[in-house]
Amino acid sequence: MIRMSLRQFRIQALVGAVLLILAAIYLIHLGSDIRAARDTSRLPGQYGQTMLFLAAGFGLVPALIGAFWGAPLIARELESGTHRLVWNQSVPRRRWLAVKLMVLGLTSMAVAGTLSALLTWAAAPVDQAAGDRFSAILFGARGIAPIGYAAFGFTFGAVTGLLVRRTLPAMALVFLAVIAVQFAVPNLLRPHFMPAEQVTVPMSADAINQARSLGSITGGPVVGGLEIPDAWVTNTSKLLTPDGRQLSDTAFNECFNNAPKTGATGTFGDTAACLGKLDLHVDMAYQPNRRFWPFQLIELALYLGLSALLAAVGLWRIQRRVS
Repeated sequence: MIRMSLRQFRIQALVGAVLLILAAIYLIHLGSDIRAARDTSRLPGQYGQTMLFLAAGFGLVPALIGAFWGAPLIARELESGTHRLVWNQSVPRRRWLAVKLMVLGLTSMAVAGTLSALLTWAAAPVDQAAGDRFSAILFGARGIAPIGYAAFGFTFGAVTGLLVRRTLPAMALVFLAVIAVQFAVPNLLRPHFMPAEQVTVPMSADAINQARSLGSITGGPVVGGLEIPDAWVTNTSKLLTPDGRQLSDTAFNECFNNAPKTGATGTFGDTAACLGKLDLHVDMAYQPNRRFWPFQLIELALYLGLSALLAAVGLWRIQRRVS
């Protein structure tokens, strides 16, 4: 069974091996260039965009594994009817599916783990200089969590193919669904893996000028992009007055649109100076960088648990409903 599964998978394995080798060559070269830089403080500016691009690209790997390795695995057999030949040779259905999931699932995890290890090594000096590997995009391309993503993508693809029984629809569905899950987990679940630390930050004119954005589409008292050193900011309140109430839209818009001309410099100039005189503050929730590995373990366990649940559903389904 294992040998037959590998033979059926040889084309996909060959393509994956070639792409993995090319990625490894590039990442080793990139890591060597980064380590050759003399001024490490300039690394985030030189390679920050490259790291974001690589992390976003590697974020597609689980979806590609699910769509091109997982979805056709069973759906193609059901479409062509070759599953009946195997079952007529006294091979139990559950064993047939379990072997396929085990062999090719472990292969998917090995590929993702190798890519993650290489990127983690290549990006280490940049991450250290920037103090940032906890953000939503970068976190998913570092450490051991990508192993769980690959396991989930592959298992979800295989079970979806079993249920849909058509290769192309299953591939499209799996690709979109895995991307949706990878978007939802960092935004909805990851910030709550552990209780966030809380801090109150006074909003002086200098502090406001350090923000990336000010105001919202509706004109609300929102300040965005505030950072805490060595931490991932998960939530920032609206601008608050000394008594803890939200600054009124009227007061905010007055400073935003009609701030007195003082000649103040900085990103937001006179607006920041006007708001700075109101003794405002924001409440911020954050996850310190020291929690990176606990979060990695939690996310790995989450995705492996989902994979095991999906595999159980597939084993139940193939025994009772598939003919």
